[in-house]
Amino acid sequence: MGRTETLPERTARGGPERPVSPTAALVAAVLGFFVITLDVSGVTIALPAIGRDLGGSLSGLQWVADGYTLMVAALMLSAGTLSDAVGARRAYACGLAAFTLASLACGAAPTLATLTAARAAQGSAAAVMVPASLALIRQSFADPGERARGIALWTLGGAVAIAAGPVLGGLFTTQWSWRAVFLLNVPAGLAGLLVLRRAARSPRRPAALDLPGQLTAVVALASLTYAVIEGGHRGLTGAVPVAAGLAAAAGAAFVTVQARRRAPMLPLGMFRDRAVGVPVLAGFALNAAFYGGVFVLSLFFQEQRGWSAFAAGLMFAPMALVTAAFNHLSPPLVARLGARTVIVAGLVLSALGTGGLAAVGTGTPAWAIVVPTVPLGVGGALAMPALTTLMLDGVPAERAGVAAALLNTVRQTGGALGIAVFGALLARGFAAGMRASLIIAACLLAASALTASALLGRAGEGPRGSSGAARRGRRRVR
Repeated sequence: MGRTETLPERTARGGPERPVSPTAALVAAVLGFFVITLDVSGVTIALPAIGRDLGGSLSGLQWVADGYTLMVAALMLSAGTLSDAVGARRAYACGLAAFTLASLACGAAPTLATLTAARAAQGSAAAVMVPASLALIRQSFADPGERARGIALWTLGGAVAIAAGPVLGGLFTTQWSWRAVFLLNVPAGLAGLLVLRRAARSPRRPAALDLPGQLTAVVALASLTYAVIEGGHRGLTGAVPVAAGLAAAAGAAFVTVQARRRAPMLPLGMFRDRAVGVPVLAGFALNAAFYGGVFVLSLFFQEQRGWSAFAAGLMFAPMALVTAAFNHLSPPLVARLGARTVIVAGLVLSALGTGGLAAVGTGTPAWAIVVPTVPLGVGGALAMPALTTLMLDGVPAERAGVAAALLNTVRQTGGALGIAVFGALLARGFAAGMRASLIIAACLLAASALTASALLGRAGEGPRGSSGAARRGRRRVR
C-alpha cells in the first residue's frame, strides 16, 4: 500500500487500449493548470465591466474574485486525498470536465449572484485539478531531472497565465465581452480531456476522506474571508464580529482534528521539515502580493485613470513576457546555485517590484508604472518552480497529491486574503488604500526572503544538493 507503480507496471496492469505517453500527461496537466490560473488574473481585469453590466458594489466584485480562490483553497486538501485515492488521471479528468461546465455557466450568468455561485463551482473543480495535475507529473516521470523539467513547465504554464491573464482578459473584455473570458475555457477544457486519454493509468492509495477536517477548513476560510471583505466596507458591525469569531474557532478545531486523527487530510508533521515550511510561507506571500496587487492595479487603471480594460491589461504585458522568459531558467539555476539562492533572489526581486509600485499615483507616467512590474514578474518566475520542486522532493512519492494540495491551498489562501484585505483598504480611500496594500505586500515578501535565507541550508534543500532534506521528509511523513 502506498507504493507508486512504475509506468511499465501500470501499463501491464489493466492493459490500456491505446499507447500511453508521459508527455500526454504533462501536456494535459499544463493546459489545465494554465486555464484555471488564467481564470484568476483574467477575470480580475474584467471586474469593472462585470460591475457595470450586472451591477454590484466593490464588495460584490471582491466576492466574484474570491468565490473562486476561496473554494480552491478550502477544498484542495481533500482533493489531494481524492487524487491519491482514485488515481490522479481519473481525478484530473473529472475536475477538468466540471471546470469546463462551470465556465459555461459563468459565461451565461444573468446576475452577479449567479456569477459568484458559478465561480464557486469553478473553484471547486479547480481544487481537484491542481493536486491531481502535479501528481500526474510526479508519477509519470521517475527520473528526478525529467520530473524537475516537467514541474518547471507546469509552473511556467501557471506563471504565464497569471501574468498574461490581464492582457487576454482586457482584450476579450474590450473587443467582445467579459463573458468571453470564461467561454475561452470551453475549447481548452475539451482539448485537455482529449490529450488526457493518452496518459497512463494512475496508481491508487487507500485513503479516507476527512469530513471533520474538511468542514472546519471550509468554515474557517469562508468566515475569515467574509469578515475581512465585509469588515472593510461595514466596519465591526452586524455579522462581521461573529464571522471573525467563527473563523478563529473553526481554525482551532481544524488543527485539533488534524492532530488527533489517525489519517488526517493534512499531516501536521509535514511542517517540521524546512523543505515544506519554506515553500508554504513563500507561496502564501507570492500569491497574496500578486493576486492582491493585480486586483488593486486593475481597478486603479480603469476606475482612477479611466483606461479601457485592454489598455489596463497591456500594462501587465512586460511582466508576462519576463515571466515566460525567466520561468524555465529556475531549474538550471537551482542545479547550479542551490535552491536557497534562487528562492531568496526571487522573493527579494518580487519585494522590490511591489515596493516600487507603492509609489504609483494618478499622475505617474505609464512607463514608470511598468518598470516595477518587471522585477515582480522575474522574481515570481524564479521562485515558484524552485519552491514547488523543493516541496515535492521533501515528501515521499505516495504523498505527492497531499504535498501539492498543501502548497496550492496555502497559495490560494494567500490570493484570497490578499484580495480581501486590499479591497478592504481601498474602501477607506483608494489612493491611501492602494499604497498601504502594496507596502504590506512588499513587507510580506521581504520577510519571506529573510526566513528562507535563514532556514534553508547554504546550498539549499532542493532537487540536487541537499537530498538529506528529502530523506528526512520521507522518514517523517507517514
